[in-house]
Amino acid sequence: MITVKTTTHQESTTSVQPNAATGQREQKSALEQAGGPKAMVYSALPVLAFVVANNVRGLRTAIIAATALALGLAVERLARRESLMPALGGVFGVAIAAGISWWTGSAKDYFLIGIWASLAGAVLLLASVLARWPLAGVLWNSATGKGSVWREDKRSRFYYDIATLVLAFIFGSRFVVKGYLYQADKVDALGVAKIVMGYPLLGVGLLVVSWAARCSHKRLKAVGLLPAAGRA
Repeated sequence: MITVKTTTHQESTTSVQPNAATGQREQKSALEQAGGPKAMVYSALPVLAFVVANNVRGLRTAIIAATALALGLAVERLARRESLMPALGGVFGVAIAAGISWWTGSAKDYFLIGIWASLAGAVLLLASVLARWPLAGVLWNSATGKGSVWREDKRSRFYYDIATLVLAFIFGSRFVVKGYLYQADKVDALGVAKIVMGYPLLGVGLLVVSWAARCSHKRLKAVGLLPAAGRA
């Protein structure tokens, strides 16, 4: 009986260790920050409602439709006991965009704050690389509780530099494309660009960040800055 209990305990311990070594918790953390597939749908629906309603009934109806839908989605998420911040953040973002559009009386201004936010993001990401604190590394290692040991290795910083530059390119491309469509007064195309260049492109960026994290982890173990049995 003693042998059976000991074996069971060892099997239980072993079943936990592979999961810890795979880095799945880190990948889940990144996906959670992106919002997951459901967040992509939830962010797209108010935009679609705004564009369709604007074409059918005008700006006032578009603002009401987008805001009402955002509130409805937030209530639905809260009813499912999902995270509070994404739900409230979605409502806040739509409310601000709708408020600007209402104030200016222009449908295209619904997308204005997102355009300038993309520029700000690109500048901040580029500045972090120049300051030798690439944000991809800072955010990833903060979220996974690994601290700043990665900064002690030049090659690890290089991996995160690449990931940060990819994110900067994504944000910069959003600014260029949507800025052009804004100047051309193409509201429908702005809606499409906001959806297509939103979460899908962010997902690509997160894949690159995940790659950088894996490469950095292997490198840090190789040079002895992390224990060989540490988590990925």
